[in-house]
Amino acid sequence: MNNLDAVFVDVDDFWQTFFPAWEKYLISSGIKQRNKPSLLSVSEVMTIVIAFH
Repeated sequence: MNNLDAVFVDVDDFWQTFFPAWEKYLISSGIKQRNKPSLLSVSEVMTIVIAFH
């Protein structure tokens, strides 16, 4: 496993723990929002940002 794989695993583990807790504190605007899935997961985007930082 190379370094980028290890970073991704750590970021993904963090996101899986953080997201449910974060969602509890979000305030709804009352407007129905579209939740279109993207091509990349949040963990993948965060890993790319960390890699190029």
